[in-house]
Amino acid sequence: MKKTIIVLACALIAPLAFAQTSATTTETTTSSQGTVTTYEPGKRIVVRTERQDNPISYALGKTAHYVNKAGRKIDEHLIRPGSRVIVFTSRGQMHAAKRVVLDED
Repeated sequence: MKKTIIVLACALIAPLAFAQTSATTTETTTSSQGTVTTYEPGKRIVVRTERQDNPISYALGKTAHYVNKAGRKIDEHLIRPGSRVIVFTSRGQMHAAKRVVLDED
């Protein structure tokens, strides 16, 4: 009888011991909205914001995404000096653009 109870207890505990835990990762981003002053496709974009006196320069890597307000991918050459944009960066990479949103129709 003791063996049966021990076997049942182990059978009930075993799934808990081998259960997989799931990890959720969240990515924090920051953004700046302003007007493009200088733009070099694939290299850098300089944006003058309304809140800061000095323009901010962002590095543009090969993984940067260029989208319109609706979230659809656009050609990076549609961005020009004078364009209104929102630049998103990842936390910890304050001057490396992750996504550039063209804020015009």
